[in-house]
Amino acid sequence: QVQLVESGGGLVQAGGSLRLSCAASGRTFSGYNTGWFRRAPGKEREFVAAINWRDGRTYYAEFVKGRFTILRDNAKSTVNLQMNSLKPEDTAVYYCAATQGSPYRFTSLSEIDYWGQGTQVTVSS
Repeated sequence: QVQLVESGGGLVQAGGSLRLSCAASGRTFSGYNTGWFRRAPGKEREFVAAINWRDGRTYYAEFVKGRFTILRDNAKSTVNLQMNSLKPEDTAVYYCAATQGSPYRFTSLSEIDYWGQGTQVTVSS
């Protein structure tokens, strides 16, 4: 069992930045691809970004490319999401996710092995 703990959400003005952090309680992320999803009000949960644990390759949704960066901090055993140039439409609950096997499992919500509890990000206009 892997427990994921997120932190770093909050309120920011449009154009600002936030950094989300995800830690695996009691263990490292070794063997787990890790990523982020989000759910905006009235919308389905959607993929944001992921990182391959084996080679560090990253994957992004089109709507965050060039603005968000997923980073792995092996020393702290955390996976972070640096969010820049935030827009009001980025307002959502952001969830950390982890799964074994192929990183392409992030294309399906049902393929995710573990979820965090979520952290609110609100971007004001």
